[in-house]
Amino acid sequence: MELRHLRYFVAVAEDRHFGRAAARLHVTQSTLSTQVKALEHEVGGPVFVRTSRRVELTEAGELLLVEARRTLRQADRALDVARQSVRGETGAVRIGFSGIAVLEGGLATDLRRFHLAHPRVELHVSELPPAAQVQGLRESSLDIGYSPDNGLGDVADLLVRRGPRTTLSIAVRHDHPLAAAASISPADLAGENVVVYAADEDDDSVLDRLGTEQWAAVHRVTGTLGALVLASAGVGVAVVPTATERIGLPDLVYRPLRDMAADVEVVTLSRPDELAGAVRAFVSSWDRTVVQVRRS
Repeated sequence: MELRHLRYFVAVAEDRHFGRAAARLHVTQSTLSTQVKALEHEVGGPVFVRTSRRVELTEAGELLLVEARRTLRQADRALDVARQSVRGETGAVRIGFSGIAVLEGGLATDLRRFHLAHPRVELHVSELPPAAQVQGLRESSLDIGYSPDNGLGDVADLLVRRGPRTTLSIAVRHDHPLAAAASISPADLAGENVVVYAADEDDDSVLDRLGTEQWAAVHRVTGTLGALVLASAGVGVAVVPTATERIGLPDLVYRPLRDMAADVEVVTLSRPDELAGAVRAFVSSWDRTVVQVRRS
């Protein structure tokens, strides 16, 4: 039995006339009669009593009408739900982000824009380092990533879009000698314990931007707050994105990092072959320039 058999049956049952039902369904009367006969063959007996002037339901037809209407309503609902998903009106989007994406404001702006346009889509956010975001996208445990452009590694299989840029600053304890300086250069950090953001213990992308100075020690952390708390405790001086200055911690001051052109860019990551409607709607809402489907 096919859904069209039930739709044809319900139309005839409601109109009590094959001609009117055929016109309503935009099919020929002979086609409609053939489909009803096929249905009666499936049922094993007649569902209509046909007279020269009117069509009446048999007892089996009366019972079938109740279930047919219920089945068609459920089928229509299933189709509507699927269409809503394809259009991105329902579903969920799982987003991984680094702290800098919050501080720059891009993540909150994107979330608000999308939520206003798609209020029924669930939004799940998790703070994750860049490497974990890339892994989550590849394993489909994550849909979108907001990450600094350092520490990503090779992401040739992902779509990368440009976001806001921020320069680097130094976060240092207020009683450290460098706190008295108006600005700090990479050369001023020679001999210091340096705290840097790193995707993993082998990530030297921030140190490479600073140059080849001789540090007393290097502390690599995977989160913005971790770098700031070490600096506030006097363990070292932290190299952080300038946007981090929006976070105020006790005994911590920020100083501009001069004499270097390097900055940090917040990029958004997604899968180029995404199928989920809600995720595709989120990506399409971005007001960003596609960098490439390759980044190393």
